[in-house]
Amino acid sequence: MKIAPLAAAVILGLTGTAALAQAVNTDWYIAPTVSYSINDDSRVKNHGWGTGLVLGKVLDDRWNVEAGGQYMQFDGKNDEQGSLSVDALYFFNRNPDFAPYATFGLGFVREGYSDTNHNDNLLAKAGLGFTRQLSENVDFRADARYQTHANKAGPKRLGDWVMSVGVNYHFGGKTQAPAPYVAAPALVPVPEIVVAAPPPPPPPAPAPRFEKSTLSATELFAFDSAELRMPQPKLDEIANALGSSSEINDVVITGYTDRIGSAKYNQKLSERRALSVKNYLTSKGIDANRLKAQGKGEANPVVVCTDKKRPALIKCLEPNRRVEVENITIERRVQ
Repeated sequence: MKIAPLAAAVILGLTGTAALAQAVNTDWYIAPTVSYSINDDSRVKNHGWGTGLVLGKVLDDRWNVEAGGQYMQFDGKNDEQGSLSVDALYFFNRNPDFAPYATFGLGFVREGYSDTNHNDNLLAKAGLGFTRQLSENVDFRADARYQTHANKAGPKRLGDWVMSVGVNYHFGGKTQAPAPYVAAPALVPVPEIVVAAPPPPPPPAPAPRFEKSTLSATELFAFDSAELRMPQPKLDEIANALGSSSEINDVVITGYTDRIGSAKYNQKLSERRALSVKNYLTSKGIDANRLKAQGKGEANPVVVCTDKKRPALIKCLEPNRRVEVENITIERRVQ
């Protein structure tokens, strides 16, 4: 049975994607599946069908653990199999459109179901797969796994390729977005008699003041990346201002993300992005002791969006993905 082309295609498909962030539900999920098998050469038929049910838990941004059962018919009632197993899934990324993973697990398998014609053995399996987000709580899943176990009747060991598709239904939802700010009604002005006053003296020239610079994360970074795009003229301008004013200290660089993704992942991403901006400024000769980098994840959103479709939601939330640089003294000239 030639399976090398199939395995190579799966591996190329899994490694050919960029690492993007997915909205990860860090909770429990259930996954019904249907399977097609390419059977061991020792079996009567060269293919079979099956069904399965999995209970899973998202542990963090990289790992899932699953426990479940599977029933396979390789040759009708003449060759059937039931198994229970525990599997670990390692995700290379959490891209909502294509999140590849590697999986491996151990379990118990029974070949045949009659009282006199069955054998029980330990089962080992490993494979590759991917998920694709269909909605906030539902993912499509597909994988190919090679499973093998000892055999007490006939050949000493059986090995089958099992391709499965199904859906993951997550039992929890994401944290609700903060309620939009509603401004208090404006006061109605009361007419009053105004006595003409002598013209005021001309205002003094504006003194230097502290100012906050807000930089769009879309201009600074690729989606889900903390690596700066090049060139960065706005960061160069900030570096020049700091370089010409050595008395400016305690400059705070704060990274923010949108609400797509887990809070833990977004916090880390915002910290990495703030640190990238700090490293860029230090590479331009700014003393690192004058700079402080911090991340605030999903906090302090600029906009609130309710779009259902993911591309529109990502576009709408773009202002929330930003880096703010505060406490820069800039002199504004009167035009």
